[in-house]
Amino acid sequence: MQFTKMHGLQNDYIYIDVFQERVANPAALARAVSDRHAGIGSDGLILIGPSEAHVDADVRMRIFNADGGEAQMCGNGIRCVAKFAIERGLASRNPLRIQTGRGTLLVSWRADTHGKVQEITVDMGLPILKMVQIPAQIEGFSAQAQVVGVSLPASWWAFDRASNWKHACGCDGKLSLVSMGNPHAIFWCEDVSKVPLEIVGPSLEHHSTFPERVNIQFAQPVGKNSVKVRTWERGSGMTQACGTGACAVVVAGVLEAKLSAKCEVVLPGGALQVEWAGLGHSVIMTGPAVEVCRGELSNELLQKAI
Repeated sequence: MQFTKMHGLQNDYIYIDVFQERVANPAALARAVSDRHAGIGSDGLILIGPSEAHVDADVRMRIFNADGGEAQMCGNGIRCVAKFAIERGLASRNPLRIQTGRGTLLVSWRADTHGKVQEITVDMGLPILKMVQIPAQIEGFSAQAQVVGVSLPASWWAFDRASNWKHACGCDGKLSLVSMGNPHAIFWCEDVSKVPLEIVGPSLEHHSTFPERVNIQFAQPVGKNSVKVRTWERGSGMTQACGTGACAVVVAGVLEAKLSAKCEVVLPGGALQVEWAGLGHSVIMTGPAVEVCRGELSNELLQKAI
């Protein structure tokens, strides 16, 4: 089975062209290839194939996190899918139409004189703000409520009573919830580098508030036009970047008057440009995509994915 490894700001996935290959158990294959010691090493697996018959799209992407769980959307992954589709001749439209778990998204691209795609802009669609659609459940909030800059009771942090990390990083403990097709919980702090993400990430991901788990973003505004972000991604753990998370942070920042409509989101793996004009408007994300290598999965590894 042929594979390609690609990354968007070091958020890396293994890509399989299912126009050509058959993947019988993508969840198991995701676990096998993602292992950074016994596999190739990645944040997950993305399948690129034909769109469903009733969908007007050039290609379809399916995303499986490192633990095998299927996600609805990946902002860094969709840019890599666009690069793959254009450079391999699977599609040529500009903008491309890519079917995802949150619908068909428009992806504009720019290539250099050698035909290599260098920059990709994605219309990420409207942000989702209602609790029932995140999904999340917080006592005292209706299913249709929006959670933006909400102070949480001490009982919400019961799992973390012995820790003083919120004081150390300047986190006010207020919660904002935004979905870009997958759910994000955003917390603002004064110094994201002091957040013990490897400790608090798993507890927050599996918090009882989130029936389908959640992605965690800790965000540190640097003026109105720039924000530093660290991510704990459900099913994958700490990642170098999260495209949907970057969009969610800007949405929350605009709603809370912390960020401007055009913002640079600085992640450990690099920076994305995100624009959001407010309610009723799509979120627009621009960033790079990089091919790392191509290869062939061995039968020994594939046997683990049966």
